[in-house]
Amino acid sequence: MQEKKQTGEQNQVLAGRNPVLEALRSGRELECIYIQSGSPKGPAAAILNKARELGIPVKEATREKLNQLSGIETHQGVAAICAAAAYAEMKDIYERAGEEPLFVVICDNIEDPHNLGAIIRTAEACGAHGVIIPKRHSAGLTAAAVKSSAGAAVCLPVVRVANIVATMQSLKAEKNVWFTCADMDGENWCQLDFKGAVGLVIGSEGNGVSRLVKEECDFVAALPMQGQINSLNASVAGGIILYEITRQRLGLKAR
Repeated sequence: MQEKKQTGEQNQVLAGRNPVLEALRSGRELECIYIQSGSPKGPAAAILNKARELGIPVKEATREKLNQLSGIETHQGVAAICAAAAYAEMKDIYERAGEEPLFVVICDNIEDPHNLGAIIRTAEACGAHGVIIPKRHSAGLTAAAVKSSAGAAVCLPVVRVANIVATMQSLKAEKNVWFTCADMDGENWCQLDFKGAVGLVIGSEGNGVSRLVKEECDFVAALPMQGQINSLNASVAGGIILYEITRQRLGLKAR
């Protein structure tokens, strides 16, 4: 098996058709799979079919990119990025909550792994029961995200789901969760009630919360901007609201 183990913020990479296919069959956590552009469809068909079945993103890449990712030239046109921490399931979030009102964070297409790691770190510090991310169009538990989480990604359940909207609908029906997203045209964040079962949705760095996800939210929270800059980093904005949720859940009074 061709496997490249790297240090720092670099990812662990599997290279070659058989190693990647065996990883898929064994259930190993993979962030995404790269297939060389113009590769014959036949040899890669089993990999593509299994990845589609498991909901793992597949991207095209040049041979040069695959050489760089894998560190070898005998990758056979296939490489996979391995997750640096294991993903959890929804039941793990429920078990962590126990008898407490559920407290979850949903990351809607956060693409920067450092932002994702920072959100996971703050969510864990604020007492959230778990973080939910989409399988596609999102950063995952790469080495950079896990490092930025300062270890929180290992101890706080992080769940990957196929459909954020469907997950929100299920949480509303089963756990009576009320969802709030952060957006510039919302209500004053200090005037919202976060004491019950709550879900905070944090949107992507460039586009914010997607339309369908925003429509599923019950409230929209706005942070007042007093300077010339009209927006905050996603993890910073999320952190501010997360601590307001924590303040209210702890029964503290604002000074």
